[in-house]
Amino acid sequence: MDYVVQLREVPKNHEFMICFDSDGCIFDTMEIKHKECFCPAFIKHMNLQAGSKYVREVWEFVNLYSKTRGCNRFLAVKEGLKLLRERPEMKAREIDVPALPRMHAWIKVETKLGNPALEAKVEETKDPELIVLLAWSKEVNERIADMVHGISPFPGVRDVLAKADGKADMMVVSQTPVEALTREWEENKIDHYLSLIAGQEHGTKTEHIKYAVEGKGYGENKILMVGDAPGDLKAARANNALFFPILPGNEEKSWAEFASNGVNKFFDGSFAGDYQESLLDEFDQALPELPPWKY
Repeated sequence: MDYVVQLREVPKNHEFMICFDSDGCIFDTMEIKHKECFCPAFIKHMNLQAGSKYVREVWEFVNLYSKTRGCNRFLAVKEGLKLLRERPEMKAREIDVPALPRMHAWIKVETKLGNPALEAKVEETKDPELIVLLAWSKEVNERIADMVHGISPFPGVRDVLAKADGKADMMVVSQTPVEALTREWEENKIDHYLSLIAGQEHGTKTEHIKYAVEGKGYGENKILMVGDAPGDLKAARANNALFFPILPGNEEKSWAEFASNGVNKFFDGSFAGDYQESLLDEFDQALPELPPWKY
C-alpha cells in the first residue's frame, strides 16, 4: 500500500480541517499501554530485568511525563536506552544496557518508523539487533491487542466531533499502528467522522498533515491539530496549523474548554492570537524536559 498516495487522496469537503492525535488525546490509553504493554516487553527483550525499577522510571518519563511524550516507539527506545546508560544506578549494578547502533542507523534513514519498514529491513539484513527490536515491537502490539479494550473517549470528545461534523474534514494523525487506531475508533463507533486514520505506517505526523492538505486550498488558520504531546505541536507548526493542547493530567478540563470555546473560536476565526498563545503557554508548563533524578 502506498501510504503517501492514501494521504494525498484525503478529500477536501469543507473549509476547515481538524487533525486529532489519538492515544492520550482522544482516548485515555497512554498509561495502560506504556505501563502494561510497552515497558514489560522492553525489559524482557533488552534483558534489563536486573534494573527493572529504573527502567520503568525511565520509560515512563520518556513516554508519559516529559516533553518527549507521544514520540514514535523506536525513538522512545533510542532515548530510553540513552538515559539508562547515564544512570549511576545501572552502572553501579554493572547492568549491560544495549546501545543498538544498527537501530540508530535505521532511524536516521527511515521516516516510516513502523513494523512494516522494520520487517523489510530485517528481511534484507538478517541483523540480530534489528530482529530483537522487531520481536519487541511485535510483542507490544500483541499485548495491546490482548489488554487494551473497552476504553471510551475522554468526556467532551463526542461533543467536539458532533460540533465539527459537517463543518470540518477530520482525520487521525498518530504514531500508533493503524490496526490499533482503527480498532479503538470503530469500537467506540466514532470512526464515521473521519476521512482517514493515519498511523505510524504513513510516516511522521508532520508528513501526515502535509500530504493530506497539500494543494487543497485550506485558507490561513483553517487547519487545526489537537494533541497532547510536543510532537503534535511540532507537526502543527511545520504545517502552519493552529494547535489545541490536551493537557496531560487535565484532559477532561481541556476537552471541556475545547467543546465549549475552542472549537467555536476555530470556526469563527478568533482562535489565532491571544487565545492560541495562552493555550501554548499553559501547554509548555505541563511537561518537564529534565528527569527528576537529574535534579
